[in-house]
Amino acid sequence: MNKVLASAEAAVALIPHGATIMMGGFGLCGLPENLIKALHARGTKGLTVISNNAGVDDFGIGILLRSRQITKMIATYVGENKEFERQFLNGEIEVELVPQGTFAERIRAAGAGIGGFFTPTAYGTLAAEGKETRVIGGKPYVLESPIHAEFAFVRAHRGDRAGNLVYRRTARNFNPVMATAARVTIAEVEELVEPGQLDPDHVITPGIFVRHILQGVAYENRIEKRTTRTD
Repeated sequence: MNKVLASAEAAVALIPHGATIMMGGFGLCGLPENLIKALHARGTKGLTVISNNAGVDDFGIGILLRSRQITKMIATYVGENKEFERQFLNGEIEVELVPQGTFAERIRAAGAGIGGFFTPTAYGTLAAEGKETRVIGGKPYVLESPIHAEFAFVRAHRGDRAGNLVYRRTARNFNPVMATAARVTIAEVEELVEPGQLDPDHVITPGIFVRHILQGVAYENRIEKRTTRTD
């Protein structure tokens, strides 16, 4: 089966207004850059975006926030994005902040078909308000629900036409779990190869989870905060 799309523009043409989209990445590492830029250019609005954070003002998810294409963010922190912070504090965007470990597990639970799980994280805080709690082994826990999405934008280092994906080091981050938790996963890859060219032992996301794949171009691979050492 050939799952290859001609471009990121062809991919985002599948996304309707009001869609819920998971977007891989951590900071500026492992972002689906091409898909985000194409979605911005297309102007799709009313989006709910599920991502660890919103990057920076002028790059990644930040450009979607700046153009007011996002109405809700589910994330772990406001991070380095001043526009995200401004919209959040002024009540211009709906934000659900989730502890980072809980965020990852809620996405994993969605991909694994798990209906919910108990975690001690956030017990006794605002994040636990309205949620079921239970004492297990003498310790209080909070019931958390899975996070599902209509679409997932993920980025991998290499992928084949069948959708099998290989990630590179820390750029792996949230991409594999998000690939399992959406109805339609669209992957952009730095190198697109033919089936059989990937070592099966290196495949992290099997093609069964990927509906579409495309060859990415012109990656910027920005560094969020550059730190250097002086001799």
